[in-house]
This record gives sequence, C-alpha cells and structure tokens, in this order.
Amino acid sequence: MKKIIGIALIVLAIALGYMGYERVANSGGSVKVVGIELSASNQDKKTEGYIFLGFALVSFIGGITLVGKKG
Repeated sequence: MKKIIGIALIVLAIALGYMGYERVANSGGSVKVVGIELSASNQDKKTEGYIFLGFALVSFIGGITLVGKKG
C-alpha cells in the first residue's frame, strides 16, 4: 500500500512540476515597438509557479521515501 501511495506522490510531483514550470515560463511577455522592446512580468503567476515547484519537490521526496522503504 505504501508503494502505491509513493508512486501516486511521484506522479503528482511530475504534474505539479510541469504546472509550476509553465506558470513561471509564461509569466511575462514582451513587445517590440519601433526598435524598443517593452516587457512586462506578472509576479503573482511567477510566485504561484514557485509554490507549485516547491510542492512538487516535497511530494517527490515523500514519494521516493515511501517507495524506497522496505516492509
């Protein structure tokens, strides 16, 4: 039973990591106007992305711990 939960946590970590990466990568945009590049960044999306990545890391460590335990 612990191995099943561990595998589920690892899969959850992969999904959360992907969602976090996408939020961080798509948190800003830029436009080039008359040779000048204007860029904007959404700090809330970037912060959300880092939170998702943090939860992914915790979930991954928990999953590896559960899968690695014997018994």
